[in-house]
Amino acid sequence: MKKIFTFLSLTMSISISAQRTLDTIYANDQKNVALFFSSPIRQGITGASHFVFIYNREKEQYFGLLQAKPGLESNLLAVTRDGSVYSYILKYSERLSKLNYFIAANERIGKEAPLNKPVQQEKKNCVAKENRKDYFLRACTHLLKSKSTTIAIKRKQGIKLELEKMIYEGSEVYLVIAIKNTSGINFEIDYLNVYRTNGNNNRKASFQRIQQQVVYQHDNPYSILTGLSQRFVYVLPKFVLGDNEKLMLELKELNGSRKVILEDNLKKIVRTKRPS
Repeated sequence: MKKIFTFLSLTMSISISAQRTLDTIYANDQKNVALFFSSPIRQGITGASHFVFIYNREKEQYFGLLQAKPGLESNLLAVTRDGSVYSYILKYSERLSKLNYFIAANERIGKEAPLNKPVQQEKKNCVAKENRKDYFLRACTHLLKSKSTTIAIKRKQGIKLELEKMIYEGSEVYLVIAIKNTSGINFEIDYLNVYRTNGNNNRKASFQRIQQQVVYQHDNPYSILTGLSQRFVYVLPKFVLGDNEKLMLELKELNGSRKVILEDNLKKIVRTKRPS
């Protein structure tokens, strides 16, 4: 009986809150509209593909960026770390009178969990990893500040995927990667995977690829707006390519068909960068 009462109380709380008239947020494809929440964003979903809400999916942050293309109105549903649920109507407008929205906690339409039940935070076993994260952060920051070079490049449909550096350090290898978008259309990233390949891709029977684990990512983007570029670093457990192996980077667009695959044997680079 107590469980039923708690469920009904939660349902009524959300229902009453959801009956409030939803505020409208206007956006276009010329400017970024920033939404600042009182708690870090855990999830954000738009109801139509011509509205794009970009937020950091790996490292929770307090703000997200909204862009829109002409089309019918839609909506945005956002959930923050503390379990608060927010909902807004989205509309396209060529002229924007407001570019920054500071969203107060009392604007939420409800909670994922009952108000008297705290949201359980995921426990992470990161005692050993946290010490390594500080080291990775310093190393990656140093690499991005150093002069850029070029090891391998692949261009396709206005997207340039570039491997700038491959550095061995201790038990890891650092890949400095750059993505540039000149396609005229924003490129939202589904994934960027790293593989070791062996064989000829044209001969499927003899072709193998093994995905490599990424233990740390630094400044990795989630969307590349048209006309812009982004440099970032992947840290992987150390590996050395065999005589018949190649390194492959596969970049895939989210909710789209564009894909860029960069593949190179990197023999000269591996020999010069291999630690003694």
